[in-house]
Amino acid sequence: MKEKSKQNEFIQLLKESVSSFHTVQAAEKRLREDDFQELDMAEEWNLENMGKFYVKHRDSSLFAFTVGRDCSREIPLRIAAAHTDFPALYIKAKPQMESHGYMQLNVEVYGGPILNTWLDRPLSAAGRVVLRSGQVLKPEVRLVDFEEPFCTIPNLSIHMNREVNRGTELNRQRDLLPVTGLADSLSKGDCFLAYMAERLEVRPEDILDFDLYLYCTEEPCYTGIHREFLSASHLDNTTGVQALLDGIRGDVQERGINVAAFFDNEEVGSRTAQGAASAQLLNLLKKIFRSLKQPLPEEILYRSMMLSVDVAHAVHPNRPEKADPVLAPLPGGGFCIKEACSQSYPTDSSAIGIVQQICDAERIPWQKFANRSDLPGGSTLGNIASAFLPVPIVDIGAPVLAMHSVRELMAREDMEALSHCVRAFFTA
Repeated sequence: MKEKSKQNEFIQLLKESVSSFHTVQAAEKRLREDDFQELDMAEEWNLENMGKFYVKHRDSSLFAFTVGRDCSREIPLRIAAAHTDFPALYIKAKPQMESHGYMQLNVEVYGGPILNTWLDRPLSAAGRVVLRSGQVLKPEVRLVDFEEPFCTIPNLSIHMNREVNRGTELNRQRDLLPVTGLADSLSKGDCFLAYMAERLEVRPEDILDFDLYLYCTEEPCYTGIHREFLSASHLDNTTGVQALLDGIRGDVQERGINVAAFFDNEEVGSRTAQGAASAQLLNLLKKIFRSLKQPLPEEILYRSMMLSVDVAHAVHPNRPEKADPVLAPLPGGGFCIKEACSQSYPTDSSAIGIVQQICDAERIPWQKFANRSDLPGGSTLGNIASAFLPVPIVDIGAPVLAMHSVRELMAREDMEALSHCVRAFFTA
């Protein structure tokens, strides 16, 4: 029953996390339910021992932390990081377009999605809208989720593209424009802006700007003869978000400080004010210790450790040659410990040894992963954050198929293994 409840919680998080802003909103709701107290980086803090706290940053990143009874410099920090964003289609500032009797949206590609998986899907939009207010320096900010599918990107018929099954390159400006309706003589002004204003119950002229992303409205579902698989959008990286929430919530540890960092913009390089390459995590640690009436001890960083929690590639049954000949993890075999000598995954063998011993003691299933030597993969938060925070880092994640597709696939058991690892890390 407990396992089923945890699975339902993950499904609900997937449904709510329709943009990085909504991921943070969903995480905040769960932290509040667990008695975490919100703080503001722009204000002074008076932290209490055995307390739970969180800070939001620019609406799309969040940092949750717990403060134990004993926070002396001899006790290492435990940090885990995941990202809130996922590949998508971003709606441009002037969204409305008309073409040959159709109304369309002007979009651009965010991150590195598998583009053809976005075709012929029911799509909606979600994100942040900035509204006119009575204070020039403080416009009103609202989150919006249109929920209902109001657009789609139709494929070109095979009769008009006989080579489609041999592979067709999609032009990002021409081929990815969603259809939102039919243009007619009554269509005046910006219909999409009017549609947005109606959902927000404001005047169109009060909308100053927005950050809106398209998402697929098809709900997560279990598949496989024994329902052993989970098919869903943005398993990359809602799996990491769920694992961090599972790890940081619950009883506060008596000793030390635990931090769960939820960064935005990993899919576009992390070099933003709300990304892992910012100074935000280091500033947070400094502020925590300043509130505890001591500077951040440099020596504590060299005793501390971090988990970078993201997805890994499962071996593909139809293309097994794309995987390493030996380090080819299977869904259902446990989460992956990811290694790369290029440091795209920040390998630290001594830190990996710690994770392996924690998992072996807790009987948590794990696998090793490395990319095929002639087929390098992407990078994660870990190697970026380590340039600003000199702590040993281990990259871990659930093995998935179809990474960056609009629908990804994982074994349902691996989510619990990943969460169990993060919980065990925070309590070790």
